[in-house]
Amino acid sequence: MSTVTVSEFIEAQDVDVWRLLTDLPARAGWLSAVGAVDVLTSGEFGPGTVWCETRVRPDGTAEPEEFVVVEAVAPARLVLSSRGAGVDYRITWTLRTVERRRRGRTEVTVEQEAVPTAAYGRMLALIFGGLAARAVEGALRRDLADLALAAGPRRSAEAA
Repeated sequence: MSTVTVSEFIEAQDVDVWRLLTDLPARAGWLSAVGAVDVLTSGEFGPGTVWCETRVRPDGTAEPEEFVVVEAVAPARLVLSSRGAGVDYRITWTLRTVERRRRGRTEVTVEQEAVPTAAYGRMLALIFGGLAARAVEGALRRDLADLALAAGPRRSAEAA
């Protein structure tokens, strides 16, 4: 198993950050690596919600990823699972209020755990583990930067 964790301070209230994270149809609008989102379940967002998002890789290829909500505790914790080829992923988003001033400030931490489920998944983890961890870290940092930009003060001023 490998785990990659990154954090970012976002100049927004935790409820505003949560709203962005859980508004599935809007994800493609603020996540620069996501080209499309297809919500596969109906009803309110929560455990059991499933969607597929098409992510554009650094080499330009598009790859669909399906996510399932495992846990959703608004506005503090969101746990997702995603099955890969020979690997299962668990992605945990944690939101922690740092300041409650007018705009607020939230520390957002995202952790991705990769658990090989097949022999070739374990072999690939051994061979490419460090390289894969750096690629995952870069993708998570990009997603956090996109989230910070979407939730930031400029967006709130536009909405006002």
